[in-house]
Amino acid sequence: MGAILTAENIERIYRVGKTDLPVLKGVSLEVNLGETLAVMGESGSGKSTLLHVLGGLDKPKSGKVQFNGQSVYDMSQARLARFRSANVGYVFQSFHLLPELDIVENVALPAMATGSRKDAKVRATELLSEVGLAERVGHRPQELSGGEQQRVAIARALMNEPDIIFADEPTGNLDSKTGEKVLNYLFQLIEARRHTLVLVTHSQEVASRCSRELFLKDGLLI
Repeated sequence: MGAILTAENIERIYRVGKTDLPVLKGVSLEVNLGETLAVMGESGSGKSTLLHVLGGLDKPKSGKVQFNGQSVYDMSQARLARFRSANVGYVFQSFHLLPELDIVENVALPAMATGSRKDAKVRATELLSEVGLAERVGHRPQELSGGEQQRVAIARALMNEPDIIFADEPTGNLDSKTGEKVLNYLFQLIEARRHTLVLVTHSQEVASRCSRELFLKDGLLI
């Protein structure tokens, strides 16, 4: 299968006081359609920064990110927002659920953002059932365990049937048993729907579930 996403010579520098801190130092990679790719690295190695750059959330200092041949950071802000809503799903370590909404409303949010309101709550309810939360419909995030909240986040990431899912340490805030359960749901749903997955982790055990592994060290992929 061909590449769905490519990155060429990505550099990202953060300003800390009066000092420039280079985090990514010329990263290049291809993500193939339908693959599951793990990017490993120690804490502070730039894994999350790379994920945010690939997903259209954090513009690099230099380099190019292309999605199906289109340059992501040459898009206008409005078009970039539409691209993220329609083509990309995100699963973050800290869940990022809205406490004032119930879990159906949280899952339906990406559809609301693209104007696809028709049957959004029906689809959200179906997705929650697929991650084993049918009996929790109507609850708010704070009424759920951490593992349940992460399953809500997975359902939300799949809401718009995106081409690619980015998962940032999806089990980082969970114990090993709960994390394994969350990963089972994530990989089952991705395989069934043939989504592409890019996952960053410091865990070899988590990375080994992907079809390919890369390692980020000193701002470079090895």
